Amino acid sequence: MADPAQLPQFSEIQVNQIQNQLEVLLQDYRETVTSLLQQEYFTWDNFIKPLEDKDELLHAFWSPISHVNAVMNRDELQSTYQACLPVLSEFETELGHNQALYKAYQAIRNSNEFKTLDGSQQKIINNALRDFHLAGVDLPADKKSQFKKLDAELSLLSNEFSQNVLEATQAWDLLVEDESELEGVPAHAMSMFKAMAEAQNKQGWLVTLDAPSYIAVLSHAKRRQLRETLYKAYITRASDEGPNAGEFDNGPVMAAILNKRQALAKLLGFPHYSALSLETKMAKDSKQVMGFLQDLAQRSKSTAAKEFEQLTQFAMAMDDLQNLQPWDVAYYSDQQRQDQYAFSEEQLRPYFPEEQVLKGLFGLVNKLYGLTIEEEKQFDSWHENVRLFSIYDENNTLRGQFYMDLYARTDKRAGAWMDDCRVRRRLDDDSIRTPVAFLVCNFSGPTDNKPALFSFDDVLTLFHEFGHGLHHMLTKIDYMDVSGIRGVAWDAVELPSQFMENFLWEREVIDLVSGHYETGEVLPHDLFEKVKAAKNYQSAMQMLRQLEFALFDFRLHQEFDGQDTVQIQQILNETRDEVSVVPRVDYNRFQHSFSHIFAGGYGAGYYSYKWAEVLSSDCYSRFEEEGIFNPKIGQDFLENILEKGGSQDALELFVAFRGREPKIDPLLRHSGLL
Repeated sequence: MADPAQLPQFSEIQVNQIQNQLEVLLQDYRETVTSLLQQEYFTWDNFIKPLEDKDELLHAFWSPISHVNAVMNRDELQSTYQACLPVLSEFETELGHNQALYKAYQAIRNSNEFKTLDGSQQKIINNALRDFHLAGVDLPADKKSQFKKLDAELSLLSNEFSQNVLEATQAWDLLVEDESELEGVPAHAMSMFKAMAEAQNKQGWLVTLDAPSYIAVLSHAKRRQLRETLYKAYITRASDEGPNAGEFDNGPVMAAILNKRQALAKLLGFPHYSALSLETKMAKDSKQVMGFLQDLAQRSKSTAAKEFEQLTQFAMAMDDLQNLQPWDVAYYSDQQRQDQYAFSEEQLRPYFPEEQVLKGLFGLVNKLYGLTIEEEKQFDSWHENVRLFSIYDENNTLRGQFYMDLYARTDKRAGAWMDDCRVRRRLDDDSIRTPVAFLVCNFSGPTDNKPALFSFDDVLTLFHEFGHGLHHMLTKIDYMDVSGIRGVAWDAVELPSQFMENFLWEREVIDLVSGHYETGEVLPHDLFEKVKAAKNYQSAMQMLRQLEFALFDFRLHQEFDGQDTVQIQQILNETRDEVSVVPRVDYNRFQHSFSHIFAGGYGAGYYSYKWAEVLSSDCYSRFEEEGIFNPKIGQDFLENILEKGGSQDALELFVAFRGREPKIDPLLRHSGLL
């Protein structure tokens, strides 16, 4: 059984023992709850702390299993993981419906002791009482039973959605035997395609739907038919369309998820799931969210329309292309950017080898917060490419650790993310259990005796996820439920991650993270100036793309009324008609692989990316005003944002750092839309 005091032992995970071990842990937890509830009175020490002990044990056991299922997805583990989900869901619902447990928290909230507790402890109790209501503690028995069933089914459906996307992505590949078919594709991608073909004992170049492969072809392949083939396979994944039509279809899964979410919301007395979702967020109500998104769309659309018209004219002038289609946009955008700014993304890649990027990133963290990061060599891992690092403060005190898994693999979930492996808490002997994070990306790995060379977008992604990691690891909150990223309002959780991205546009930071893999030369001044000039290339189109996703998500969770995938498609089409400037094809089934909202916790919350970007841009504007490496501001950000976790309301923490409420102007300025 996992020991919270130790780093996870991934090699010791025995898949055939997981279910039994989980049942033992849950039964022990139940017995503890029963025993604690028999006490005459309840305090933090005799009630909440023992429950936190059990939470930690359960998290130490389940977190590595859940993580490995995402990064080394194998049939045996997947089936065991899927079998455990309803068990966990049922247990969580059981706790949420436990009236005696709820009343014990209420008793502490109403006691004299409550006034003596610190702000973090009070926040935990208040959050718990809110969450009991959102878990249905007030419902009559028959409705509790419905809630329990819906919650368990949703857990399984989300996993099914994610698994379908993964399997659909893995199910398609294309062996190219004539090198000329891949004209325009960069050398690093060709090496990757060659290696993938050789791994399957095939001659030629194997193209897949994994992100590094897909992006390389869509952005650089001259052959239009190849781009269209790949686009159609990608945009129809896990759907009723495309080369694997119906095989991994998420259509019924989406409809079932939406139906059950709406039913859950209505059981709790909310008009729709969007209203339920906002109970744990900064935004006040649905009207405020929709107004925020529509205002940004209105500010962006005319500029985006001009950007697309210019791209259309460019494609016509370059190749006499009469009808720009979705599979052409990335390719001609890259060509237009090269034409306008005289550089290509591939020119940048040699300047961002993995080791130099990490060295520079860690150097930036040292400048901002006085932290030192050291690599660990002896540890148990799930894959040979995984690395482990430790973070120390100026007093040489260990603040946290993080695993880094940066390269794409066929059995690995797509995208990039940070997750908590272990959460900070203070123990009985006053020692600190330090936090541990998982940092996961899907970049191209080393090829042909070259190190892993990152694109500029890759480096931005790494900075983003590292920002999440710092939020989790640098917390000074001693109680698990509001430590690190826990308890943070979902629409504020992206603040530290988006904040980190801003630094990559500073010359001083580029000097830290860049260094040509052959010569060590930093990114030349003229090339960086071109990159900066191109920063807001198509920024309005990019803004509208995110707003399309956010509006679709929020409207979907407001308006879906038990119909089927036709209504989902209709809402998406209406949203696109309102905000998009790019043409669409009838077979586009983007929603069938929109894992963020159907399997990733962003249901009725995708707007959070833009909401938090207002906060992060405004926070960064203080650094611009008072000095990028001003140690006082770095310390202020550390103390008011990163170290506080979820111990206070997000708006309070923002105001403590910025000295006022947020303004939208810095976001518009950073996006070139003012």
